[in-house]
Amino acid sequence: MENFTSQDLIYALFSLGVIIVALILIRKIAGCLVKSLIMAFVIAVLVAIYFGVINV
Repeated sequence: MENFTSQDLIYALFSLGVIIVALILIRKIAGCLVKSLIMAFVIAVLVAIYFGVINV
């Protein structure tokens, strides 16, 4: 087993911090994307109902 230096520890902590921040950002972006897709689906259904049923 190798001896770890303080520079290795700093690199490991920095890498862990970057991974945590990336996961948080991806989660927020993915959540927003899912909400946008659901809203687009709801609008498409409403448009289909309007042109298919109401505007005969």
